[in-house]
Amino acid sequence: MRRRSWMTGSMIAVVVCVTILAALVPVIGNGPSLSFAEGTADLYFGTEGTPQGPPAPGPHETVYSRIGSFDSRLLVWFVTQQHTYFGGFVLALPLFCALLEFAGLITKKPALSLRYDGLARDLAKVALLALSVTAVVGSLMLSMFIYFYPSFMKYMGGTFKSFMPAYAIVFVGEALLLIVYYYSWNRMAEPGLKWIHAAIGILTNIFGTSLLLLANAWSAFMMAPAGVDAQGRFLGNVWHLLHSALWNPLNVHRFLADIMSGGAVVLAYACYRFFTSKTSEERAYYDWVGYIFLFVTVCALLPMPIAGYWLMRSVYAFSQSMGVTMMGGLLTWLFVVQALLIGALLLGINYYIWQSMARIKGGERYQSYYQFLLGVLTLALFIWLTPHTVLMSGAEVKAMGGAQHPVVGNYGVMSAKNGAVNVMILITALSFLYYRRANRTMTVSWVKTGNLLIGTLYTVGLVNVIWLSIYGFYLPAKVRVGLSSPQAFTTLTVILAGVVINRFMLRGSIVHGPVQWGKISVRGMVGLFGLAAAFTWVMGLMGYIRSSGRLSWHVSELMADVSPWAFTPDLEFAAKMVTLNMIVFWGAVFALFWMCQRGQQPVMGEEFFEEQAPALAPSSSQEASS
Repeated sequence: MRRRSWMTGSMIAVVVCVTILAALVPVIGNGPSLSFAEGTADLYFGTEGTPQGPPAPGPHETVYSRIGSFDSRLLVWFVTQQHTYFGGFVLALPLFCALLEFAGLITKKPALSLRYDGLARDLAKVALLALSVTAVVGSLMLSMFIYFYPSFMKYMGGTFKSFMPAYAIVFVGEALLLIVYYYSWNRMAEPGLKWIHAAIGILTNIFGTSLLLLANAWSAFMMAPAGVDAQGRFLGNVWHLLHSALWNPLNVHRFLADIMSGGAVVLAYACYRFFTSKTSEERAYYDWVGYIFLFVTVCALLPMPIAGYWLMRSVYAFSQSMGVTMMGGLLTWLFVVQALLIGALLLGINYYIWQSMARIKGGERYQSYYQFLLGVLTLALFIWLTPHTVLMSGAEVKAMGGAQHPVVGNYGVMSAKNGAVNVMILITALSFLYYRRANRTMTVSWVKTGNLLIGTLYTVGLVNVIWLSIYGFYLPAKVRVGLSSPQAFTTLTVILAGVVINRFMLRGSIVHGPVQWGKISVRGMVGLFGLAAAFTWVMGLMGYIRSSGRLSWHVSELMADVSPWAFTPDLEFAAKMVTLNMIVFWGAVFALFWMCQRGQQPVMGEEFFEEQAPALAPSSSQEASS
């Protein structure tokens, strides 16, 4: 009871604090509401409107103080990144809880239902405490912005003042719903009430997603302002202010990134508990947790490159100079590092899938395919990593006749990279199909036809992706960018159709034995831990790239930071900051897990570790544990 009272009390205190701060921003930032008689045109939409907000501050108002000789922006960067990490974690955990609870409701296996429900309840407890931490860090971030960047907050607060009450209401609503969701778990455990409880979880996620969309409006506006005139004055159209050129692609990109980041932390926790478990039952349970959340995280990762291309295509459409800065100028090599990490993620996922075959009887039948798939992945990864330009001296550039290498440069353009990453995604999906077949022998009469259909589907998909990549070399750059859409559509179609066909083929299959959870090799779990670290590192790096695309502008082409000590960090500096943020975030998250789960035993279910004998038993009425 004391722990519950402490958690609830801290939540209420933090909610009140954030609400007051959110309400004060317009007061601090804007003062009396402004109104102008003359009409003017929207920067982005071109529509006429009446100015109703403050103009963007001039250069004399954007010289900010430092803390002695220390640049305050570094402290703000650190706190903002922590808030972003925790915000993504808080968004992802309730979604995981709702999905797990729903999976427990629809499954017909009592033991599996119990495991899903127990894991969801444990994660909901962590989400409740993490929300408190997120709100505290968010309050600190807001206070620092008001103190260190007064002109910036004055302008943004005055421009977005109509959204402040909505932001506070949504945050308070999510906090209260999450409290009700967690503390009513046992009281609404009866079958009839359980569906109502699941509905509360869905409503919690609706509020959380709305909070993300409202927060993204600031980031999108800073990169691509809309709803304001050339002086930065709000023109009264709230939808135009919200719906800037980058808002929709940024929403999709950050939603997937938050799912990946939250899933990665649970992966790291599962690996940690796997290595520290003292019983085979606990190792088996956390092996299962790692597999479940890798599946969830991969589902968010696979469309991530497609979402990234949509975002960058929108950046180019809004400002070609910003797009060139990010992908062909100052930040180019950061994208090379990002490509390396994404390639490592896809390789690591395939490695974990094939190491997971060790816990499945019959998985050795597909080991011969691993080398072929690894070769294709490696070739695609080399193309994916190839930079468009290489670091050279002036004499080398002159001797070569330009910055682009005559051979290597052809593989560094986006046309080749689009094809390479789509090939890697398709190979990863194919590895998953082999994993699903590992401990089964299909008995349907159309096995050969189904295999031929899946093989044809993947072959045609790969040929189409590669052909579109080659065709892109013969198109102008502004047309070539559009080829990413049909490539993405091809990849998603092949994956979804392949999974559906494979599932129908596995109906009534013969199972060679149960999945032996906990029998995965140590290498597999170490690889899983590495994947978790790479996920969070990529998210921090991509956040830095997106913010740095504005260079010295707080709001692109409207509000500049003219402080003499302002600078855009290079790759080395950014890597150190991202690594520091990741380490601090993980340390805090593991502390949260320890606080929430100490003294608790995992809910495994009585039938989880029972041997399913005899081998080669028909499974027409039930599937294997995976």
